[in-house]
Amino acid sequence: MPEGHTIHRLAGRHRELFAGHVVAVDSPQGRFGAGAALISGRRLIDTEAYGKHLLHHFDGELSLHIHLGLYGKFADGVAPAPDPVGQVRMRMAGGGHWLELRGPTACEVLEPGAVAVLRARLGQDPLRDDADPLSAYGRVRSSMKPVFALLLDQTVVAGCGLIYANEVLFRAGLAPTTPGARITAACWQQMWDDLRALMKEGVLRGRIDTVHTAHTPEAMQRAPRVDRHGGEVYVYRRPGQPCLVCGTPVQRGPLAGRNLYWCPTCQPG
Repeated sequence: MPEGHTIHRLAGRHRELFAGHVVAVDSPQGRFGAGAALISGRRLIDTEAYGKHLLHHFDGELSLHIHLGLYGKFADGVAPAPDPVGQVRMRMAGGGHWLELRGPTACEVLEPGAVAVLRARLGQDPLRDDADPLSAYGRVRSSMKPVFALLLDQTVVAGCGLIYANEVLFRAGLAPTTPGARITAACWQQMWDDLRALMKEGVLRGRIDTVHTAHTPEAMQRAPRVDRHGGEVYVYRRPGQPCLVCGTPVQRGPLAGRNLYWCPTCQPG
C-alpha cells in the first residue's frame, strides 16, 4: 500500500494537471458511474492529501475521495486519452491531460460534512503544515501498545506506513516493542521531526531513502539495495543481512499483524 509521501506526490501532480480546469469525468468500468456524473463538468478547485487519502475538491462543495489501498494506481498523460483497457474505475480529462484510476479501495464523492468526518477520524499527518505532533503524542503516551503499532495506527499518525515505521524506530535507536506510555515527549518530538523530514524527502524524490550519508552504498563501497520498493534503508526487508551500523544480523518478526524489522544491538529492548 502506498505510504503518505506517495499520496502527497499524487496530490501535487493532479493539482498541476487539472486545478482551475473544468473536467469531464466518467467510469468506463461502470462502478463509479453515479459519482462521476456528480462531478463531471465541474471545475477542479484544488487537491489535498491527508495521510493515505487523496481529495479532489470541486466547485459546488463536492469532493472526490480516493484511497488506493493495496491495488489502486493512477496513470496520466497528454490528451487525447487512449481508449480504456481493462477495469478503469474513473477517468478524468481536462486542461489538455487525462487521468485514469484502477483498483482503488475507495472512490466516492463526498459533501463537506462527510469530508469533515473523514478528517476527524484520521490522526496527524507529518507532511501537513497544520499537523499537531502533541496531539498525536497524547494518543501515544496513553497507550500500552508497542510504539511500532502506534506509528502504523492511522488514527494516531496518518500516512506513516510499514517502511517509515520500521526505519524511524531504527534511526531513533528505539525497540519497536516499547510501550507508547514509556515514550517521553522529547523522544516523540525527535521521532516526529525525523519522520517528517524523511517523508518530505520521499515527496521530493519519489522513493524512500532513510540511511545517513555515512551508510550510503558509495560511502560504504557496497552494492546498492535491490528491491521493488527501491531506496536505501537500514532494516526494512533486510532480515539476516548485517546492520549497516553495527553488523548484527537484522531480525524479522510479526507485530500488530505486520512484518517488523529491527537490529537487536542498535535497538535494545
